[in-house]
Parts: sequence; C-alpha cells; structure tokens
Amino acid sequence: MMRDMPTCSRSGGSPVLRTLLQTRAQTGFTLIELIITVLIVGILAAGVLPLAEVSIQRAKESELKIALRQIREAIDAYKVASDEGRIAKKAGESGYPRSLEVLAEGVDDAKDTKKAKIYFLRRIPRDPFAMENSARASDSWGKRSYASPPDDPKPGDDLFDVYSMSPGTGLNGVRYREW
Repeated sequence: MMRDMPTCSRSGGSPVLRTLLQTRAQTGFTLIELIITVLIVGILAAGVLPLAEVSIQRAKESELKIALRQIREAIDAYKVASDEGRIAKKAGESGYPRSLEVLAEGVDDAKDTKKAKIYFLRRIPRDPFAMENSARASDSWGKRSYASPPDDPKPGDDLFDVYSMSPGTGLNGVRYREW
C-alpha cells in the first residue's frame, strides 16, 4: 500500500512546487531588486559624505589652532628671552624675532660664555589651509609686525604675530584669518 501513496509525500513536495523553487533559485535577482539595492546604497553614501567633509575640516581646524599656539608661544618666549638680556638686540628694536626662521634656527645665548643656541621651535609648522604645498612652511603664514595695527596686519622689521591667509571660514563662523 505504500507504493500507491503520492510521490509528493516521499520527496517533500509536489513536482510543480519543486520546479518553481528550482526556477526561482536559478534566476537570481530581478532588475527591480537590484535598482532598489543600488538606490539604498546611494542614499547611505550621500548621507555619509557631508559628515566626512565636516570631520576633515574639523581636523584641519584643530591642526591650525595647535600650529598658531606653538608659533605664538615661541614668539612670546623669544620676547621674554630678549627682555632678560639673553638675546642681543640693538637700540630701538622691539625684542621680537625678525622672522619665523629665527625661531627654528635658534639664536646665540648672550649670557652663556660658550654662546650656546636657544631654540624656540623644533620646526616651523605649516598652515593646514595654505593653498600651495610647495612653498616653505614659513611662507604659508601671514605675518604681522609690532608696528602694524591688529585690524590691518602687515609684515615689518620684526614678527609680532602670525595668522592664516586662508579666505575660508571656520565651523564656528569666524574667518581663519582672525583666529
């Protein structure tokens, strides 16, 4: 009597159902399924791209803050050393360095009999927003002399401050030039 039973109970399904399942497995994805998948991936990528741009800008701004702080602290340390008589200066000089290079190259210690050098920077950091990468790091910064006003900085005989020459604006709404 077992022989008279339908084949669908022994093989796990009817021949029609088995044929449909095999056909579905062999065809793969439909065009609509592929379009929807590509569309979803595109939407996700479009959402991530602005976040990546903001994080890159934030990293550059952090680098700019650090570089400005390093240079400004070196300028201030040079001025203190000059006021203490450790750096020889001529009458009428402000006591600020003549250039950024002086901070990295070092100056002779006037109080040391061996004339050891005093260094204020290990290297001159580059402005991360500078347009030209081929220029020297010291040329990537705008320079302000002691004699120039803060609202119209101009280079001069000494170096009182540095600023970014980038025309951009930070995420905080302040122009990089004013940092």
